[in-house]
Amino acid sequence: MMPNLKSQAKLTAFGVYVPDQTLSNDDLEKLVDTNDEWIVQRTGIKERRIASAEQFCSDLCFEAVADMQARYGVSLEDVDYVIVATSTPDTFFPSMAARVQARFGIAACGALDIQAACAGFVAAIQLANGLLLTGIHRKILIIGAETLSKVTDYTDRSTCILFGDGAGAVLLEHSDEGSLLGSYSLTDGGSGHHLYRSSLSSAIDGHPIQTSGKIIQDGREVYKWAVTQVPKGIAALLARSGMTAENIDWFVPHSANMRIVESVCEKTGIPLHKTLTSMAQYGNTSAASIPLALDAAIRDGRIHKGDICLLYGFGGGLTEAAILLKWSL
Repeated sequence: MMPNLKSQAKLTAFGVYVPDQTLSNDDLEKLVDTNDEWIVQRTGIKERRIASAEQFCSDLCFEAVADMQARYGVSLEDVDYVIVATSTPDTFFPSMAARVQARFGIAACGALDIQAACAGFVAAIQLANGLLLTGIHRKILIIGAETLSKVTDYTDRSTCILFGDGAGAVLLEHSDEGSLLGSYSLTDGGSGHHLYRSSLSSAIDGHPIQTSGKIIQDGREVYKWAVTQVPKGIAALLARSGMTAENIDWFVPHSANMRIVESVCEKTGIPLHKTLTSMAQYGNTSAASIPLALDAAIRDGRIHKGDICLLYGFGGGLTEAAILLKWSL
């Protein structure tokens, strides 16, 4: 079984954070025409965590890194790059990565934010692996963090039931025994107008868009895209990596919607009981959803060192990013 890429990246520490405030389905019933049964049946989501008025993306990043330090006792002094994946930064610049560098007093490092929406966390790992392969970098801090509640329209029942806030942090370090066994990326930018958050323009490739700055999604189109393209992406990644669905110990998709996950599992032959998700407790947290799903499996002892994990991010862009990762913690 030969890997399809070179890797010198090894996962050495892990941490997460979610805000204290909970927004349940019953709470949403007071805001829009919906109910718990309807939401659970269509999405699998039961509740979400919501940042306070005083909490922003940077705060969630700080807490996730602090959790990582507390759990693994790691030093950040020699981190030489910080990458934050987010669609909801406090400010476009300074970047959230620069804020993390300042908060933790990292002496000398590169710092950047990437915006790949729900594929952001996995895309950041792919990017970090490339930096490690250059030999210039040895230790990279990656964070996926979102405060989606601040850009959610709570009068739109089709989107407000979905989104929550959270953050996850990992350390990737240089290792002669790289843990990345396969990688896959694909983008359909021509369909980006089906899922967006506006900024300066009022159109995407000629498609007029709302300029509220809130998340806008055509749920039907995104669902059709995900249940078609993600199985194809998984098949391509497994084929080029010399693996089959039977080799996968844990499938960790972006936690967008449980119905999407069920469809992907049915089409790929990956058993649902081998799937890790975070949407039931936290909703769709975009770049944070995959680390939050992994955290639950770490805490209850389901995931073990040496397990083969398929991490698959997909969402706004429309962008896909996937890796096969040999668990090293």
